[in-house]
Amino acid sequence: MTVPSRRRFVSGVLTAGAAAGLATAVPAPARADGGGARPTRGGALVTRDDPRYPDLAQRGSNKRFTARPDAFCLATSTAQVVAAAGAAVRDGKRIAVRSGGHCYENFVGDPAVRLVLDLGEMDAVAYDPQRRAFMAEAGARLLDVYEKLYYGWGVTLPGGASATVGLGGHLAGGGYGALSRAHGLAADHLYAVEVVVVDAAGRARAVVATREPDDPHRELWWAHTGGGGGNFGVVTRYWFRSPGAPAHHDDPALLLPRPPATVLTGRLNFARDGLDRAALRRLLRNHGRWHEQHSGARSPYAGLFGGLVLYGRTASGEEGPAAAAHAHMDGDRPGAARLLREYFEALAEGLGGAGRLPAPAASPWLAATRSLAAAQDGESGRFKIKSAYLRRGYRPEQADTLYDRLNAPAPPHDALSVSLQSFGGRINTAAPGATASAHRDSVLKALYMNTWQDAGADAACVDWLRRLYRDVYADTGGVPAPGRDSDGCYINYPDIDMADPAWNTSGVPWHRLYHGNAYPRLRRVKATWDPRGVFGGTPLSVRPEAGR
Repeated sequence: MTVPSRRRFVSGVLTAGAAAGLATAVPAPARADGGGARPTRGGALVTRDDPRYPDLAQRGSNKRFTARPDAFCLATSTAQVVAAAGAAVRDGKRIAVRSGGHCYENFVGDPAVRLVLDLGEMDAVAYDPQRRAFMAEAGARLLDVYEKLYYGWGVTLPGGASATVGLGGHLAGGGYGALSRAHGLAADHLYAVEVVVVDAAGRARAVVATREPDDPHRELWWAHTGGGGGNFGVVTRYWFRSPGAPAHHDDPALLLPRPPATVLTGRLNFARDGLDRAALRRLLRNHGRWHEQHSGARSPYAGLFGGLVLYGRTASGEEGPAAAAHAHMDGDRPGAARLLREYFEALAEGLGGAGRLPAPAASPWLAATRSLAAAQDGESGRFKIKSAYLRRGYRPEQADTLYDRLNAPAPPHDALSVSLQSFGGRINTAAPGATASAHRDSVLKALYMNTWQDAGADAACVDWLRRLYRDVYADTGGVPAPGRDSDGCYINYPDIDMADPAWNTSGVPWHRLYHGNAYPRLRRVKATWDPRGVFGGTPLSVRPEAGR
């Protein structure tokens, strides 16, 4: 757990100095040759001759990509971000922003990027009594956020599972995790956001936008509830208070969701020799039908988060499971153990070779969260990821495609998987347009992933996953085009293939897949707040509305 910085908050309460965004620059190490990091008003500048540069260049989680800008700016305050962004604009340098380093495409490592604003040291989490909301800086990692909120006030955010994902990009893309069926997306609890923007004259400044109806900056707040990171400016701080929470109450513990005291968990493995083509069809039908029937916000299963993972054959030839189902159930709900058992029974129905149903294991919520994070973060190295929202379970022909491809030989790899994760519940109760997270009627989210270590295998391993995905969605142009069964992709799992006509032949543009009907409004926000196009510049960046 990260120890809170004394200069930012005292006893977990934001001080007046922190509210003003005051901080000192990161000190630079002494260098005999006078080179290396240069402390400036914009934070420590780590250039190519600094011994820290190689480490910063490789800090991204996807080792396929290495960032090689002219410099990294290690900002520790909003004021430093304003100064650094302003200087970069004056010098004509393209900017990229990094908080946790978990971007799945090469947006930070693009050779055109000359300055990377690294916000990893901006990791404070505190209660702000002035706004009656919890403040978290953009560089805070998810598990640190959960620990500080829970130990400090007994509350949490319904965000993602990975321990080291930075809050900055995660929240801007909506933010989704094990508590989302019960409490909605993390972005549904966003009260305010601080963004460093650049105006038409090239001046950088910090703007705080809130969800208050009379806030003239409200559209900027809205864009950060699912519009994706790095599109409109540099997020430096978020404030959280659940809609409907007592804004004038003095008890912070009433302002965000309280997680369950106990979580029940279980896992059911499906052996490869017992999961032939017909059996996989049955398993996917069982799983999809269960989620179609039990994903309402008032369902007793709103407290259940499950994952069904389909595994490709290992490159070594070792026999592993063909699939595994795991689940986390709110242990405080009436009949929780029975509900969890009935969930696994529904998945295994008609599958005699499924093995013994698991006995539920009880854990404190934070311990279960750490365990889930460890499982999520187990893969490392080089990887390619794709995603899809499912309104219904896979069709039989899609199940057959998955069976054929996951059981066929593949290039040397560490792990091939297709993971189906529970969605719906409270997520799907948001009114249309209330947030920029457009996907609000799906019951499952799919994650397609291939990981490997050898750089020489990049092309083959990427191509393998591309072809799998294309074949699963062969009837809709190689992508999960919005329709009866699917509803596009998750912007926090960016995939540039969605903007490539070689892999997306559906006629549905990438922005419809990722943003649905929210895209025209996002374009207007872009034109207003980033008129010079300083931020973004990637194949999946929001483009400004024409003529503005």
